[in-house]
Amino acid sequence: MSDTPEDTAEAPPAAVSSCPAIERLRERADFLAAARGRSKGTAGFHLQARRRPGGEGPARVGFTCSKKVGNAVARNRAKRRLREIARLELPAHGRPGWDYVLIGRRTATDVTPFAQMRADLAAALAEVHR
Repeated sequence: MSDTPEDTAEAPPAAVSSCPAIERLRERADFLAAARGRSKGTAGFHLQARRRPGGEGPARVGFTCSKKVGNAVARNRAKRRLREIARLELPAHGRPGWDYVLIGRRTATDVTPFAQMRADLAAALAEVHR
């Protein structure tokens, strides 16, 4: 066995994310609790938000689209767009200890320009945190 640089070299350090962790909402009770919290509507989606009791832990986010949005293909496309704007905007504008639910809108979530949806989410988050 030789001691070549490849054998003794350490692996590069894992990338560390500067943004806080964001978890997914999965329980129906969490979605219902968020519905009782603050809300803000925009052209492309509706945002529901609430501060969890205790305010501990990372921000959590859930996504939903009813059958009014369209067939399964349209609902999945709308949810993919909502997931992406949440991934981009929540680390900067969301708060730890809060739950957020993004609800797709019929004939709007899939056609609203992506940049507009990002700006709308940032503005909606600022509004519910007031």
